[in-house]
Amino acid sequence: MRLLLLACLRAQTGNATTAARIRDHLHAAGHICVLKDAFMYESAAEIANLTSSDKFDAALAIHLYKGGRLLQGSRIPFGIIFGGTDVNEDIKCKEKRQVMGAVLERARFAVAFTVEMKELAAAEWPDARKKIYVQSQGIKTAPSQTFDWYRFLQNAGIPAGSGPVHLFLLVCGLRRVKDPLYLVEAFSEWHRKDPTVHLGIIGPAVDPLFTSEVEERVKRAPGVLLLPELSQPELHAALRSCLALVNSSSSEGMSAAILEAMDLEVPVLARNIPGNAAIIKHKETGLLFSTPQEFVALSKSLMNDPILEKEIVTRAKEYVEKHHSWEGERKTYQSLVQGLQ
Repeated sequence: MRLLLLACLRAQTGNATTAARIRDHLHAAGHICVLKDAFMYESAAEIANLTSSDKFDAALAIHLYKGGRLLQGSRIPFGIIFGGTDVNEDIKCKEKRQVMGAVLERARFAVAFTVEMKELAAAEWPDARKKIYVQSQGIKTAPSQTFDWYRFLQNAGIPAGSGPVHLFLLVCGLRRVKDPLYLVEAFSEWHRKDPTVHLGIIGPAVDPLFTSEVEERVKRAPGVLLLPELSQPELHAALRSCLALVNSSSSEGMSAAILEAMDLEVPVLARNIPGNAAIIKHKETGLLFSTPQEFVALSKSLMNDPILEKEIVTRAKEYVEKHHSWEGERKTYQSLVQGLQ
């Protein structure tokens, strides 16, 4: 089959990573899968022209609103993969909710990353419950073997030769929902008392206006750095050397960065929101915080308790291997796509 896959393809964002994985799964089953960036299209009419001129047999879209709205009135069968902010945030807006409901009604199937996400959608659109499948994200990490951690620290302006460096990495696309400024003040205050701790914010400038805001705040915050983007293998290598991965989002579907850190046996400190609490058990597979002050307290306990750290990363690795199998994800998508024939 010749399949169109619509997603927000900005580099290094969760949706782009998921889209690339799904494309690989479908290629492995002998399909042709063409990725297109949903942001490049204004209307469903443009996609209707594309599917007709490029002779697509079926389509998939990640994100019920951003991708799904372009498949309204589609003449070819399609399936939907929930993104996270669609059922967590966009559902609160009446206009978007109507569009999403109409798209879901026409979809042959929908995929939710968590049971909680499925329940949110099913509560809003009860008739769709039977067509919503739960498939958690499959995770595969491949850290670069040539990554130079000391050069990375040097380029970031962190003095690496003079003593220990405790770098926390906050990996996210720079947009409001990721709330990268949430911890800045509290972290800076901690850095003034302990200059060995640093917080590095790393990810693409998804929202240019908000990125300027982040740049301005970070300039005035000792111990907090805005780091240049890295390729996926380099990022995985950097994660392996840092003290912990941080997630301070105000809303998440299922964070691939958290799961990748777990797979790499790196401790995770994440804000206590439903999407994060669905994959992290506090003090078992990671640490959940509800305030910036709690983040600092938990970070200190992690730094001072190597036994706690070892227990957390061991259990987190076991969790990812059991519940986020890349092979399991591959089987699910290959089988669901058969329903589009």
